[in-house]
Amino acid sequence: MYDTILVTVDGTPTDRAIIDHVKQLAKLAHSRLVLLHVADGWAARTYGPDAVSPEIAEDTAYLQKLQMEFQAAGIHAEAELAYGEPVDEIIKWVRQKGCDLVAMSTHGHRFLADLFLGTTATRVQHSISVPVLLLRAK
Repeated sequence: MYDTILVTVDGTPTDRAIIDHVKQLAKLAHSRLVLLHVADGWAARTYGPDAVSPEIAEDTAYLQKLQMEFQAAGIHAEAELAYGEPVDEIIKWVRQKGCDLVAMSTHGHRFLADLFLGTTATRVQHSISVPVLLLRAK
């Protein structure tokens, strides 16, 4: 059913909600996971994959840590780092590489914050044709 699940992470504590949920789902469905983080700092937006910065080093280490966590649980996981605007990069990844499910945590903003800021999750959800699993972080 879900051969490939794209799990988007932003490096904040809100990630834990989706990580814990997807860990169980992936075991049940025997899914392959792709962990995607989009580096969106100045260096990442300016230099893309050629960027060198503390942000890039931290993001890479975070992805590797998550990948090892899933692999220790017996789940095939890959980690990818993208560069730029998170919404655009997630949509581009789904369209170019394909997956059966996108799994994301949300920060749980309320109406006014969403109205003015928009949300990555909402914008992604309305731009792709695969199912999106959204979990609100506690």
